[in-house]
Amino acid sequence: MTPPGATGRFTGRVALVTGAGSGIGAATATRLSAEGAFVVLTDVDTDAVTTVATALPGPALAITADVASEEDTDRVIAAAVERFGRIDLHHLNAGIVGTFDRLPDISLADFDRVVAVNLRGAFLGVRAAFRQYAAQGSGGAICLTASIASLRGSHDLLPYQSSKHGVLGVMRGAAMYGGPQGVRVNAVAPGLVPTGLFAGATDASGGADDMRQRGTTVPQRRTGTPEEVAGAVAFLLSEDASYVNGEVLSVDGGSAWVSSVRPGGGAGAWNTSTIDDAARVIPFPRQ
Repeated sequence: MTPPGATGRFTGRVALVTGAGSGIGAATATRLSAEGAFVVLTDVDTDAVTTVATALPGPALAITADVASEEDTDRVIAAAVERFGRIDLHHLNAGIVGTFDRLPDISLADFDRVVAVNLRGAFLGVRAAFRQYAAQGSGGAICLTASIASLRGSHDLLPYQSSKHGVLGVMRGAAMYGGPQGVRVNAVAPGLVPTGLFAGATDASGGADDMRQRGTTVPQRRTGTPEEVAGAVAFLLSEDASYVNGEVLSVDGGSAWVSSVRPGGGAGAWNTSTIDDAARVIPFPRQ
């Protein structure tokens, strides 16, 4: 089957996107559909994922599901195969932020909930993908949504940070397993990208309210967009990345590599004008 009028990189391919009701997942679903893919979208929010699916330019299937549930994960795969016959691409994106509590105040329930969605969900999605690839006798491509929190440390958002470090462990192990089978597994690591993920933390330091302010310290001096992350996901899922496997692609405007203890790295300063002035190109004096 081929979507009517499709001429993109993903023409005739079937893609599954989790957490597709908003933010990065919705942007990825839109990008893949625009490039010719049949898209299966999942989210715990029925109305949101249905709205996104209805707006896609190509054929789509919206399913309400919890990625932390083994039963839901298997049900999604079965429904996707029943509708489109196979699954070629997986963007395992669903995740939650969890608590902003101080380390001593974090409850076990809060920690377990974040790990269940972000890490167990990644494992279940990867396992289901490999099972389906084996059943249909094909290779494929998987992209997980990691985070700048997968690469660096902070003392806030500890459950989230722990889970996102774990996502890279799942990705790397799956990439090693999948390579000989023709299955590539990679990850994107978004930096500051305002989405609904942080919408429930508008009054917390490090939440949504100060994200754009924090974005002014990014080397590009702004936050990113879901569409910019979706572009990176589309690349990793495409044949343009046919020899990319086990890689983490940071989509963060350079944030992950800033040395915050150096003056030229900002040293935590909100006012970056002096740094920017010092970095401006000064014409070499003529002799």
